[in-house]
Amino acid sequence: MTNLTTQSRRRFLMNAGASALAIPTLTDALGRPIQSDSAQPGRKLGIALVGLGYYSKNLLAPALQQTTNCRLAGIVTGTPAKAEEWMKKYDIPKGNVYDYKNFDRIIDNKDIDVVYVVLPNSMHREFVVRAAQAGKHVICEKPMAITPADCQAMIDACKKADRQLAIGYRLHYEPFTQEVMRLGQQKVFGPVRFVEASDAFKIGDPTQWRLKKSMAGGGALMDVGIYAIQGARYVTGEEPISVTAQFSPKTDPQKFKDVEETLFWQFQFPSGAVSNSTTSYTAGVERLYASCQDGWFELSPAFGYGPLKGRTSKGPIEMPVVNHQAAHMDGVCKDLLAGNKLPNHVTGEEGLRDVKLLQAIYRAAETGRKIDLKG
Repeated sequence: MTNLTTQSRRRFLMNAGASALAIPTLTDALGRPIQSDSAQPGRKLGIALVGLGYYSKNLLAPALQQTTNCRLAGIVTGTPAKAEEWMKKYDIPKGNVYDYKNFDRIIDNKDIDVVYVVLPNSMHREFVVRAAQAGKHVICEKPMAITPADCQAMIDACKKADRQLAIGYRLHYEPFTQEVMRLGQQKVFGPVRFVEASDAFKIGDPTQWRLKKSMAGGGALMDVGIYAIQGARYVTGEEPISVTAQFSPKTDPQKFKDVEETLFWQFQFPSGAVSNSTTSYTAGVERLYASCQDGWFELSPAFGYGPLKGRTSKGPIEMPVVNHQAAHMDGVCKDLLAGNKLPNHVTGEEGLRDVKLLQAIYRAAETGRKIDLKG
């Protein structure tokens, strides 16, 4: 049986967070210093959720009842009935409830340290920028935005405001995922030669925003395909140097009139490794597999909310099962409390890299050409 030893796990996680360098003392929206976690034992950062759809209601809010470094402090919604429901359920004071018009008043609220943007992709830029201008740190769901230009504007706004921006890469804090990162990047089974990374599901309601290009930016690729992009990148530890891609024929042209239904793509990496990926809104697959020089490893399921499951050519992967959302928010807020810079792999710069790859995949599929990604 091949598993991480405690010591090797610690070494890997320390290396993965090597970019977490100390930065000047953090301040709240009113310019008051936020003391480090060690200076204020038990302090929790207040998080306001912007958008109270499925992910916020069923995953983020419950996870915030299990966190040690952050708490649910406020909400932003355009639906008064939702506001009343959440205030009662989570004992949220009325002063910590905002709508999309008066959102900017959050600048005066010392109970809220972090704004988590959980809105359709097309709205990410606006609310990340507004949150930064209100003096709040930001977590933004993935994909970070629809275009690289929007991503850069979000990064620039946070830097200008001296606030930190994290993207919702929950799996970077999940033990099974951290294990396959280690197996691949440390070449435990020798160099990675081939990766299969695919994520797909059967989408329901044909009227939802995910099927509207103006709001989503695309179809399955923008939604769950990004997990496969991430998987190939964090297993190899490399950035792809070229991509080819193909759209599948649409089985339901009316439902998918605005976005792609199924998409296939292939990356080439500097080491010679290649990856093959599928994403779809009409079938189910959730797998991350790596064939290496001296063995193989895989996660299946690999990208969902858990529990994940893995094995290698030498036996099962055994890791602790955690609440993904709680681990993610706790990890981000632990760094914020300590006055640390967030690790590069969860920042806006990482989100920008993914969005550039998303757009390159679309160009490859639309043109039928190999797209050079170098430089």
